[in-house]
Amino acid sequence: MGSYNTTDPPRRDRAPVTAAEWFGRGQRIPYDPESARVLTEEEAVATPGALRIFERVAAAETEADTVWLTLLPGFPDGSYGWAQVDRMLGDNLGPRLYVEPVGQGDSDKPRDYPYSTVERADLVEALWRHHGVRRTVVVTFDYTSLALLELLRRQLERRPPERATSRGPAGPVITAAFMVNGGLFADAHTHPWRGTPLLRTPLGALGMRRAQRSPRVFATAMMQARMYSRGYRPAPEELAELWSAVTRRDGAAFLHNAAGFVGEHRRHAQRWDLAAIARDLDLDLDGAVALYVGGSDEDPYEHRQVPATRERVPQAEVLTFPGGHLTTSEHPGLLAAAIRDIAVRHGLGTPAPPTADMTLRHETEPA
Repeated sequence: MGSYNTTDPPRRDRAPVTAAEWFGRGQRIPYDPESARVLTEEEAVATPGALRIFERVAAAETEADTVWLTLLPGFPDGSYGWAQVDRMLGDNLGPRLYVEPVGQGDSDKPRDYPYSTVERADLVEALWRHHGVRRTVVVTFDYTSLALLELLRRQLERRPPERATSRGPAGPVITAAFMVNGGLFADAHTHPWRGTPLLRTPLGALGMRRAQRSPRVFATAMMQARMYSRGYRPAPEELAELWSAVTRRDGAAFLHNAAGFVGEHRRHAQRWDLAAIARDLDLDLDGAVALYVGGSDEDPYEHRQVPATRERVPQAEVLTFPGGHLTTSEHPGLLAAAIRDIAVRHGLGTPAPPTADMTLRHETEPA
């Protein structure tokens, strides 16, 4: 187990990557949620219900054995939550794929869409097929940990232990998983009332309609939801860019429509239980997946997941970070350093010395 800590406050001497910059360096591509396929432009014209989803790819590779880094986003910030982390990862840690679920960021936000963990996992697999990804390290933040647990389940189902072969499964292989501030056990969620529970109510829906029109209302909601640690005060421009990202294409409504993922987790508690998945991975002769779990010191949402992991999944490596729930905002350099450490360990890129923005102390505790 380790902790990523810094004696300095979060750095503010660099202007943040803006929402416009982040989305301007990606693309919106056609996608059919019914068949879970990325479409050509010609197919999109002829496909009822086709959507546009945003993705961002860095240093794409075509060689079959290349290990990719897949980064799945959090709630409510979507892929833009990775913007400050991404610039600290460096140019030699490719290829990496940033996924934007339907409803977030620059992806389409259809009305009456069946938002769910399953459809998010379908999208990730579709993008892997589209880019020819064969092996990948997956990093999740916040609620997409559930999508990763579903993807690990599918990986196991493609290769039952009694039929495991040296050729492996007919699909992308997740070789390592790093889940930060996300739900791993259905009985360990601790979401504050002003967070997702309130968002699920009619009052929450009304609040999001107001937040869509008002950066001030949005900023107030973010602070009341306890997304940050007590000592962290996001700068006005940081909250303004976050508002720009979340409300893009009338996106604030998504926060109400998709805030039921905790209840969804409880309905599928056994299937999306990290301990159960880890046990099944141990039984799979060819299914070794390195498991890493990250948690923040003052996270009011998922802090119980870390001690539960230590107790129930002793084979997982646990990393802890200072700050509140949004480690991506408070300590992007520390999170980038941890991602790089794990990615390099599993075959991506080459090591790079820490920069001033990535100062850390990695403490390994005795067993």
